[in-house]
Amino acid sequence: MTSISARFHSMNVTGTLYIVSAPSGAGKTSLVKQLLASLPNVEASVSHTTRPRRPGEQDGVDYYFVNMTTFRALAQEGVFLEYAQVFDYYYGTSRHAVTERLRSNLDIILEIDWQGAQQVRARAPEACSIFILPPSRDTLRQRLERRGQDDAAVIERRMRDAVTEISHYDEFDYIVVNDDFERALAALQAIFIARRQRRDYQVQQQRELIQALLS
Repeated sequence: MTSISARFHSMNVTGTLYIVSAPSGAGKTSLVKQLLASLPNVEASVSHTTRPRRPGEQDGVDYYFVNMTTFRALAQEGVFLEYAQVFDYYYGTSRHAVTERLRSNLDIILEIDWQGAQQVRARAPEACSIFILPPSRDTLRQRLERRGQDDAAVIERRMRDAVTEISHYDEFDYIVVNDDFERALAALQAIFIARRQRRDYQVQQQRELIQALLS
């Protein structure tokens, strides 16, 4: 079977696929939101989920909210580039949506857990992966409590699951510690900006300039 990587290459994809993972409460969502606001030509992929919608969330903006029957049908049809169960709910990334946005010369961020990250790396080994770490367990707990979204039992479960999530840190290309938010954001921005200076990327973007300089 043709790999996702080969199909992306054959389509002359110019954007970069990024994986951003973190334990719940590490600040991944806030960092990605600020990153998107600060850099051009970067988008976050909108995942499908069976999780109930939280106050203020919009369908098609934050997630595509679907029931379990619909999610299973999409998975069986091969719609997802990756999907995984996180806590009691399922999350999946549309293969077609990601491919189309990459073909539009956009960098695409997948905010997914380590299970989804493994699936994406297997299908798109050229993807760049980043893991967000909290500065300590105490800080992680404090952030979960401050969110006010979960009761004590759920927070304890998230803390236990955080250990499993963090144990996969060595599967990622980059690690960013979210101790100070601004420093962590600057580190994320540096990864994106530096990767855009790669020779293959710049040759693609500056082809006319290079030809003019050499003529």
